[in-house]
Amino acid sequence: MPPHSAAPLSPADAVTAAPAAEAEPALSSRQRYRGLLWLVAAAFFMQALDSTVVNTAVPAMAEALKETPLGMRSALTSYVLTLAILIPASPWLCDRFGTRRVFGGAIVLFGLGSLLCGLSQTLPQLVAARVLQGVGGAALMPVGRYVLVRSIDKREFVGAMSTVATFGLLGSVLGPLLGGALVEYTSWRLIFLVNVPVAIAGVWMNRHDMPEYRLDRANRFDLTGFLLFAAASALLLAASELAGADPVPWLEMAACGGMALLLGVVYVWHSRRTEHPVADLSLLRVRSVWVALAGGLSTRLGIAGMFLLLVLFLQVGCGWSPLAAGLMMVPQALGSIAAKWVINRVLVHFGYRRLLLGNTMIVALLLAAFALFGPGTPAWLIALLTFCYGCFTGLQYTTMNTLIYNDLDIRHASMASSMASTVQYLAMSFGIALSTLLMQALLRGHAPGDFVVAFRWTVVLLALITAAASRVFGHLRPDRPIEALGATR
Repeated sequence: MPPHSAAPLSPADAVTAAPAAEAEPALSSRQRYRGLLWLVAAAFFMQALDSTVVNTAVPAMAEALKETPLGMRSALTSYVLTLAILIPASPWLCDRFGTRRVFGGAIVLFGLGSLLCGLSQTLPQLVAARVLQGVGGAALMPVGRYVLVRSIDKREFVGAMSTVATFGLLGSVLGPLLGGALVEYTSWRLIFLVNVPVAIAGVWMNRHDMPEYRLDRANRFDLTGFLLFAAASALLLAASELAGADPVPWLEMAACGGMALLLGVVYVWHSRRTEHPVADLSLLRVRSVWVALAGGLSTRLGIAGMFLLLVLFLQVGCGWSPLAAGLMMVPQALGSIAAKWVINRVLVHFGYRRLLLGNTMIVALLLAAFALFGPGTPAWLIALLTFCYGCFTGLQYTTMNTLIYNDLDIRHASMASSMASTVQYLAMSFGIALSTLLMQALLRGHAPGDFVVAFRWTVVLLALITAAASRVFGHLRPDRPIEALGATR
């Protein structure tokens, strides 16, 4: 693939810029791209706010739309599955149209989808609006990560990602508070509308701060591979949705799963015969890449649906108000923010292999500890465990998200970003589906006590899945001296 290039300066600009460059001291990449960091952080904030707000409001939305709380999972999984399906197209879109245009268009679509979510009257309408949100959101995270990889020096990349992720986590702090307050005192519809002013600000910032990276001539888009991947992903989620039906249509579920597997095999065959596949599986030959992707997938299967379950447990099982349940999500976000400030030092001390092996087991133990909770558990104890859980999951996410770039050439940054984001959202989609299906299977009635028992057994099973995921990180090579990791990586 030819190297990407930013829009060139005119001769007059170059002449003007030269003396200034000689007179001023060299700035770090984080200082030069401060506006870009704010822009990407705003996009992450918008997505985090949306996801956490929705989790808090699920019981109220289910009541308004005449659905069961567990039946609302389609409104969550449709969004993240749309992200996973469309993210592989983001590298080609950047090559063809440029990062500034793609990122700006993504913000517009996400804001429009948020507006339509707030106006939805039925679950199918809400699902359709969430799909539109996903169409826009599909470019926000991968393009944001890609531009940071292209713009920020390698020694400063982990710190820059931590800073951006911290602002995104502020959305996770405000989301539960805002969602709980809006649901309790106004209407759940307003929880989607808060994204609209953020989107408007993002469009303005995009025009001023987003660098323009694109190819002079984009490679041909792998439409066949894209359709194969999209169909396989959709069929896998359809199979998981059918597993939650009563009675379970085993024949249809097996047909969807078998067809998804067949299309996946066809895609592997296709990608090896295509010069520029939509997902370049040859990158999996790099050990850190396949470990990051496989480890991220297996870990998120266990933990992605946890906070939806916790909200249902607190509101339905324990009778808490939406605002009180939303407040209990704040310690988790604060824990994740706290972890971002120590990730560099922890990574320098332990290295990727030891950190991911040990931290995954700690996350699994903390997840299992939620099974000890009941209606009489003091709120401060729930908040303490939620904070600790947020700390270690924050370490887990940031470490996994940076591992994939550790041994890659910059030429593959765009594809790696796309593949990492795709796996992340696929895992979130299936993790939400898995957690709700487990709880639904373990639910023996609709009394509050039944939700408590089902919640306890579900988190124990999810903890076992998370613990098993730690074996993937054992395939990493023994940790190298920190100098070989680029100081902070």
